[in-house]
Amino acid sequence: MSKTIPRATVRSAPRTQVPRGLGRRLFVVVYFMLLLLPIYWMINMSLKPNREILGGLTFYPHELTFDNYRTIFTDPTWYMGYVNSLIYVGMNTVMSLLIALPAAYAFSRFHFLGANHLFFWLLTNRMAPAAVFLLPFFQLYQNIGLYDTHLAVALAHLLFNVPLAVWILEGFMSGVPREIDETAAVDGYSFPRFFLTIFLPLIRSGIGVTAFFCFMFSWVELLLARTLTSVAAKPIAATMTRTVSASGMDWGLLAAAGVLTIIPGALVIYFVRNHIAKGFALGRV
Repeated sequence: MSKTIPRATVRSAPRTQVPRGLGRRLFVVVYFMLLLLPIYWMINMSLKPNREILGGLTFYPHELTFDNYRTIFTDPTWYMGYVNSLIYVGMNTVMSLLIALPAAYAFSRFHFLGANHLFFWLLTNRMAPAAVFLLPFFQLYQNIGLYDTHLAVALAHLLFNVPLAVWILEGFMSGVPREIDETAAVDGYSFPRFFLTIFLPLIRSGIGVTAFFCFMFSWVELLLARTLTSVAAKPIAATMTRTVSASGMDWGLLAAAGVLTIIPGALVIYFVRNHIAKGFALGRV
């Protein structure tokens, strides 16, 4: 009987394996670096004097200074701009939700004549540019004494935020089964009690998303806010457009104001981040 001679085992050189998903991670890192680059550059400029900013391109401040931030916190023209913006933005966000919640509930629960046309008309107001309504708002507020007030800007922004809020909230409310309304009525709940204690907690993610979009639109909007205010209610967005001095544009001061302008929006995102994460997966966002 012949014996089988075992073959010599040939070991191949070990292959260098690329970790799975490495390319995706690199892409995400590069993508976020590009997104954060303008913010870093603005922070970098805010810590420099104007002569260094205009002197050349530097990736970090050679003459570190906090004079730009000191000017903002000590000059009433600057810090009152932030106060004015926060006042009318807060007013607008609250009023938008108070108006949009019952309107969205009506669109999601009741079918009436012309409902689709009325819903589309609301959205057309959101699609229109702010410049279309600028002159009517200006003349109206001048005649009734609302010019240069926080309420004037808050009411003007309602024209754009309420349609958006109704559109978003209606999508969330339509996802809530109608049997919940009927069960609450059988259990003896009045409509205000049912709406506040049962229905609103079910759509809190949608409320958070809606509040976020209303806040951000009103915070960054410039045309209406600048035209409908003068001194007493002038927002920070309008103040930032007037940074020209005798020596030219004050780039460092403008950059510092921009950095501080990002903070309120970042705080809003932090507090409603869980609702935003859920809201992006639901409704009409």
